[in-house]
Amino acid sequence: MTCKDAEKMIPLFLEDDLEMDDLRKFMEHIDNCEECKEELTIQFLVLEGMARLESGNVFDLQNEIKYCMEEAGHTLKLRESMRLLLHVIQGLTVVAGITLITLLVILF
Repeated sequence: MTCKDAEKMIPLFLEDDLEMDDLRKFMEHIDNCEECKEELTIQFLVLEGMARLESGNVFDLQNEIKYCMEEAGHTLKLRESMRLLLHVIQGLTVVAGITLITLLVILF
C-alpha cells in the first residue's frame, strides 16, 4: 500500500468503515510508516478535538488514538477468526454431506 492509498483510507478508518482486508493493509502500513501515522494522528486530533470542544468534554487524544489503533487490531483479529471458523464449518458441512451420501448409497 502506498502512502497516498493509506491517507485516502484515514477518514474511513476513523469512521470504522474499512473492510477487513483494507483494514489489515492499512494497519500494516500505519505500523511501518511514521508519516502516515502522523497524518492519522492529526486527522484524529482535528476530528475528535473539534467534537469534544463543541460538547465541552475533557479529553486525552494522544492516548485515545493509541486505543483506537489497538481496538482496530483486536477487531481485525476477531474478523479473521470468524472467517476461519466459517471456512471450518463449511468444510465440515461438505464432509458431513459426503458421508451422508456415502451411507445412503451403501444402505440402499
